Amino acid sequence: MKHHFTGEASFKGGYGDFGTLRTQNMQTDISIPASMGGVEMGTNPDEMLLGAATTCFIISLSVLCERSGIPLTDLKVNSSAIVDRTDGILTYEAIDYIVHIQTDAPDSKHKLINRLVHKAEESCMITRALKGNVTVVVKEVHINE
Repeated sequence: MKHHFTGEASFKGGYGDFGTLRTQNMQTDISIPASMGGVEMGTNPDEMLLGAATTCFIISLSVLCERSGIPLTDLKVNSSAIVDRTDGILTYEAIDYIVHIQTDAPDSKHKLINRLVHKAEESCMITRALKGNVTVVVKEVHINE
């Protein structure tokens, strides 16, 4: 089964301007980040890619936990991205995750939870789309901390 998504973007001009992005469930202003010479109004492609990867990962992880009978009382992911500018060329290099899991599962299930975290990172469709171009790494996993 194929799923189709649509979006529409408009932009007023160059570095000093902004635009809008609209999809089925989202509408936001877009611009170039101030750190890259823009006006930083709304979001930007770098944040949106980080957001797409992070939401795909956290949803994948929650589904894997549910399917494995791991009850989650809270799940949070801190994510960060590195974008490099060398010789005027921007390259999205890496995304790192720090995962915080609260669960009522016994300590004996923590090894399984760690495996599920890494399986979610590998199986997320956004991570798979980025493979070979952007390094995605789970840096830390904290369970009931």
